Amino acid sequence: MTATARITRDDLERKLRDISGDLEDTVESQRPKLLAGAVIGVLVIGVLAYLLGRRRGRKPVIVELRRV
Repeated sequence: MTATARITRDDLERKLRDISGDLEDTVESQRPKLLAGAVIGVLVIGVLAYLLGRRRGRKPVIVELRRV
């Protein structure tokens, strides 16, 4: 039977640093795509807000004719 080794604080810190290092590398490589997506999203929301506000701002013209 093999004895299980105890997990030390150093083991945990080393593993967490390995994981966070890989995550940081992935984020850095994807940063231009994320930034472009965010800019496009803001532009789409801005255009939609403009168009909906413009549509809401139009009031129907009612012409009333009366005979005297």
